[in-house]
Amino acid sequence: HHPPASRFPMSSTFWFRAGCLSLSVGVALGAFGAHGLKSSLSKKLPEKEVNYYLDVWAKGSHYHFVHSLGMLLVAEKLQHKALIPCTLFGAGILLFSGSLYSLVLTQNKKFGAVAPLGGASFIA
Repeated sequence: HHPPASRFPMSSTFWFRAGCLSLSVGVALGAFGAHGLKSSLSKKLPEKEVNYYLDVWAKGSHYHFVHSLGMLLVAEKLQHKALIPCTLFGAGILLFSGSLYSLVLTQNKKFGAVAPLGGASFIA
């Protein structure tokens, strides 16, 4: 029997659902990177830069996917102790993967400066 959700607003159920949502978004972004991004980038960049940005996108997508799975595992195994690790995973996904996605979509290298903050969240 589970306590009412209102007693534990950041319960393992919340984090499990957040992990599922993050995983779904990660799969969609990975698919975009694998199937649609190259043609979009190729219209405005030389091939060498296109390949660089595809690699950056793939790195962001990989870490997004792996840490979303980690969030699911932690939510399931740690249950009521999942708040801190799942928050760090979520922050890492947003900061690390999000900054890499933003870098690729804008070609603004300043977004790359945010990635280490996300990496630190993953490590913590």
